[in-house]
Amino acid sequence: MFVMRFTIIDPAGTVSFVAPCNGLKALVAACSKYPADLASLLDASTPYDTDLKDHVLNSLAIFDEHNTGGNYEQIHNSLDYAHEQHMEYNLPAFRVVDEKTRQASLEPVGAGIVLFNLKERRIIQVHNTYDNIRRQDRGRIHKGGKPTKQLYKYELPLDWQIVP
Repeated sequence: MFVMRFTIIDPAGTVSFVAPCNGLKALVAACSKYPADLASLLDASTPYDTDLKDHVLNSLAIFDEHNTGGNYEQIHNSLDYAHEQHMEYNLPAFRVVDEKTRQASLEPVGAGIVLFNLKERRIIQVHNTYDNIRRQDRGRIHKGGKPTKQLYKYELPLDWQIVP
């Protein structure tokens, strides 16, 4: 499976996760719906990729359960293990809670890393070898982790910036 890191910045903070590359177009298309936060971005991506929202939210629920009260040992151990084993592609979603998680949220995985700054309406292609983001494009709908024959089109509003 070809994957990349996605880091989402919204008014509540920053979340980072690794997902299949086809999630890139689904998230860009979702930005055309003016999401204000992570939840609305994931909701807006669901018509394009039925699994992305559950993948991220289920993983974040586990993160929240095991990393409470300022004790981030679990995520630190997961980050260390993934790095040592060269298995960053297998990391669960996490919240940026300190410098170590911030650094991990900015490290490319597989095909790269793309940041979605919902507050500033900016998409930053830090390192993207998968496919350049376009203002207008089309993608293939994914259901149950598999591509369908159905296509979707999107047009990113002009007030969204795409930074190469």
